[in-house]
Amino acid sequence: MTQSKTVKIKPQPRRSILSDETYSMIRAMIFAHEIVPGERVNIDALSVQLGVSQTPIREALARLESEDLIAKEPLKGYRATNLLSKKEFADLFSFRLLIEPYAAEQAAILIDADGIKKLQNEIMSAKEALTYDDEHLIEAITEHDARFHTLIANYSGNKSLAAAFANTHCHLHLFRLYVATQKHLVEPGDKSNFVQDLFARYYHSDRGQLAIKQHVAIAKAIASHNSEKAKAEMYSHIESSLKRFTPDLHLVHTERKAHER
Repeated sequence: MTQSKTVKIKPQPRRSILSDETYSMIRAMIFAHEIVPGERVNIDALSVQLGVSQTPIREALARLESEDLIAKEPLKGYRATNLLSKKEFADLFSFRLLIEPYAAEQAAILIDADGIKKLQNEIMSAKEALTYDDEHLIEAITEHDARFHTLIANYSGNKSLAAAFANTHCHLHLFRLYVATQKHLVEPGDKSNFVQDLFARYYHSDRGQLAIKQHVAIAKAIASHNSEKAKAEMYSHIESSLKRFTPDLHLVHTERKAHER
């Protein structure tokens, strides 16, 4: 009887790992503006550049579409989404002022010991981020900012609210726009100068201490189950962010509030 020959099969990376890596690489290219806003995404070219098949490329683009970083157009394929306009950011912050104070209020009522621990750990990660050099400081604090606000939305106990906040992708768009200004991809006087002001004054002020101090106050109010204070601290935090935009952006919000009265 002839013995069968054992064939050694080279282990292949699990498809999910390959897909995750591809997603991370394309996402990084969007933030670095290697794929510029509004540019068509060539799947064949990306496949060659990243050394992967088209399948993980398409899976990654679908994930990025859900984050509003990629748009799929009928008969045209994929493109990187445009940077948000000043008006769109004013609308975004007005929306956040409606839902996030309520989220903080409800989180203060509903949060458990595990949730409080997670909030405290997130505050610690922010303080660690303040030790980074300027090149990585803003990215680290922006990531903390996104995680912190997402935690509170999730602990509101309202799935619709948490999903609505997640769908804004607020901090992703802020960071993307900031990188555009740093790389001088936005002309002086363009709609994006207000974001430069935000990051310079808000995140760089005392090396980010202002943002962290406000987060600490919100976290303390939630941890102590003081719902009214949590709501007030969150409103103040978001409104102060808005006020750090250029005056004409803040004017959009002020005029809207006057009209609502």
